[in-house]
Amino acid sequence: MLVAGREVKVTNPEKVFFPKMGLTKGDLVQYYVDVADAVLHHVARRPMQMKRHPNGVEGDFFYQKRVPVPHPEWLETVHINYPSGNEADFPVVTDAAGLAWIANLGCIELHTWHSRVPEVNKPDYLLIDLDPSEGNPWAHVREIAMAGKQVMDDLGLPCYPKTSGVTGLHILVPILPELEFPLVREIARAIAKAIVVLVPEIATVQWKVAGRPGVFVDYGQNAFDRTIASAYSIRPVPDARASAPLRWDEVPAVEPGAFTMATMRDRIAKVGDLTAGMWDRAVSLDPLFDALKVKRTLPKRSPRSGPPRDWRAEYDAKKAGGSGWNRGQQRGPSHR
Repeated sequence: MLVAGREVKVTNPEKVFFPKMGLTKGDLVQYYVDVADAVLHHVARRPMQMKRHPNGVEGDFFYQKRVPVPHPEWLETVHINYPSGNEADFPVVTDAAGLAWIANLGCIELHTWHSRVPEVNKPDYLLIDLDPSEGNPWAHVREIAMAGKQVMDDLGLPCYPKTSGVTGLHILVPILPELEFPLVREIARAIAKAIVVLVPEIATVQWKVAGRPGVFVDYGQNAFDRTIASAYSIRPVPDARASAPLRWDEVPAVEPGAFTMATMRDRIAKVGDLTAGMWDRAVSLDPLFDALKVKRTLPKRSPRSGPPRDWRAEYDAKKAGGSGWNRGQQRGPSHR
């Protein structure tokens, strides 16, 4: 197909990717082309980790960091060097043709870094991820999100909520790419603690899952090489849910399954891109070091030998019952 002036080869477009919804691989490719204007300002110039579902949501999936060879000569890539000495060339999507190419590989969701080329060590948004574990109702997620909005407002931070597309909710704060990940994480941790102070009965920053007393206000995703499903990304779940940006007045009543591949285009046509202009509002986190009493020095970390571990891939593979650390079979929500 011809996309944005480029020829993109789409293979097996009639292959069913979402049996429950009757949606095909071709439908997925067309969706990303149709919403390109909305999704590209979230994914453009970001390293992308590929989670490939060659046979749809009911088949096996695998993770791939390195860009396939061969690949279109027009596709941009970025070379990443890890502290361990490992290195990899990641794909970098910059246009609608890139979205179509990625979707044709079976990448149902767009897993992008929090940073952009060339400043891959410095994120351009801070993330608060509300992660409900078993026994925590969705109503608590919504209440905590509104507490998060109060904290952000008190700190003078612009913030944008979106459904994760599975069972969680993300709050994004656009920031200037001036701090490296560890310092952004420390700011995020202080913000998460301030949120918990407002709703201590239902929220926690306790990492240990066993005995966790409420919904986890996750600040740990603010780290090098971590990814989330971008805004407008489709998730590999049976009803083809989308990660949908929200207005704050929608959050108190939003349902996690309210937005899907089948409905997202109509929603954009009705409400527009709720994140339009988001990156123009990027702020500096520097004043928050004093406001939140966060040290301006990098936290000490114990050195880790060996290659970097992909914690998200391990989590997904374990949850899905996979036999390897980066392989598995999709049996349900892949992640929050």
